[in-house]
Amino acid sequence: MLTISAIPAFNDNYIWCLSNSEDRKALIVDPGQAEPVIEFLEENGLELDTILVTHHHPDHVGGVGKLAGTVSDCRIIGPANSPFKGARSEVHPGDEVVWQELTFQVLGVPGHTLDHIAYYTDVPVNNRPVLFCGDTLFVCGCGRLFEGTPQQMKQSLETLRELPDDTAVYCAHEYTLANLKFARHWLPDDQALTEFESQCRKLREEGKPTVPSVLGDEKRLNPFLRWDDKAVVEAANRYARQAGLTVASDNDVFAATRHGKDTF
Repeated sequence: MLTISAIPAFNDNYIWCLSNSEDRKALIVDPGQAEPVIEFLEENGLELDTILVTHHHPDHVGGVGKLAGTVSDCRIIGPANSPFKGARSEVHPGDEVVWQELTFQVLGVPGHTLDHIAYYTDVPVNNRPVLFCGDTLFVCGCGRLFEGTPQQMKQSLETLRELPDDTAVYCAHEYTLANLKFARHWLPDDQALTEFESQCRKLREEGKPTVPSVLGDEKRLNPFLRWDDKAVVEAANRYARQAGLTVASDNDVFAATRHGKDTF
């Protein structure tokens, strides 16, 4: 039986552990720190055999070297043409990564960084298809554009938006309440966002993560996936008039929304 568990790291990172309860093998996604992973593996009697990397930022790769040093034949899979040079197997968009009975599609999702990739499998784990998306898509948010353009990020999010609604979105940070604060500012009349914020706040008060989310909910709630939604278009136009921006396309709507979040 396969399960996915969150390993908290730093202040708000999630390192994901995909494990098999039968052979006790484990796959780790974006280990920014080694120590929490080593502790989790030891506590649960798991043996690391594969690491997946989505992009080169230190809070996603900082623990790779130490972890790999604990397993002589550990697979380290990461994006090609990346500043991160620790991958033993480099992958490109369109490639596949096989682990146990799962086949992950490698998706190119530049924007947050130029090397950013995501991993998607339609084989259910915890009863849902799985998307490991790093810092591209968050619960009711998206990653900052450190290297890419708004158009690149919008195209990347469009790639993710085309995945099935029941997909579980395993992002890498607990940014949900901050994202919802902006989303409700951007769309103050959206009752569904208000209700969702209450649900997420309750989870956090109970010490529970708000991640993973479900892609269908993101399509319905997340302003960064709703560039063709009338309410988001109107909000982008209002902001654009104040900020001196032009909104004439879906790309412009997304760019205005991202700019609005950056200055919020």
